[in-house]
Amino acid sequence: MNLKVEKEGRMAIFTLNRPDVGNAINLETVQEFSNAMLDFRDDDDSWVGIVTGAGKAFSSGADIKDFLPVLEKSRLKPWVVPVTPIRGFHLYKPLIAAVNGVAYGGGMELALGCDIRIASENARFGQLEVTVGMMPGWGGTQRLPRLVPWNIAAEMIFTGKSINAQEAYRIGLVNSVVPLDKLMEAARQMASEICRAAPLAVRKSKEAMLMGINMPLEYGLELENSLVGYVTASEDFAEGIKAFREKRKPDFKGR
Repeated sequence: MNLKVEKEGRMAIFTLNRPDVGNAINLETVQEFSNAMLDFRDDDDSWVGIVTGAGKAFSSGADIKDFLPVLEKSRLKPWVVPVTPIRGFHLYKPLIAAVNGVAYGGGMELALGCDIRIASENARFGQLEVTVGMMPGWGGTQRLPRLVPWNIAAEMIFTGKSINAQEAYRIGLVNSVVPLDKLMEAARQMASEICRAAPLAVRKSKEAMLMGINMPLEYGLELENSLVGYVTASEDFAEGIKAFREKRKPDFKGR
């Protein structure tokens, strides 16, 4: 089993589980991750996901030996991999990356595909593909320039340079840096804070962000307005207003 999935209340924890090879991502891992994300998307009881790695690494990147035959066969056509939130389908439930060590190549792209990134003090980030004659192919060239200044992204992608956790925090790549032994506690705390909010409102907010970021502002505002209408028609909205008036905590159901 290359990916371990655990359910803890409203949280789903996805752990890359190949510690002997730095959690290098092979084709089997991608397929397991795809299946797990589809299950997470459709599970009404799971509201927030946490992605992390077993052992001392988040992920050292693609397992070159495993992917090389696939890359050779797809030289003159698009590289087809199982669908994931990284590429292939939209996931509107929040994902938190708990980066517990190196996040290189595809490992960094996996972290980039999450909404919130919390790094341990020993974490490192790098798009190393150009150093072996490859280019980032799992979203690195598209997400990194949207998350940090263009010139920083260019330097990292063009040189294969890696950065430590503190630099990642300085440039806004991660939300926070914590001691390694506090990492999952911090990720769970963040997930718990999100779970206290109305899940439909959170998901529609993420949908508005994902879809609107590439729209002109005028169209993005129209999208937001249409989604507000959906949320205000929900049972959770009625419960939220009732709880506010009664000065109590709301009991959201995701309906």
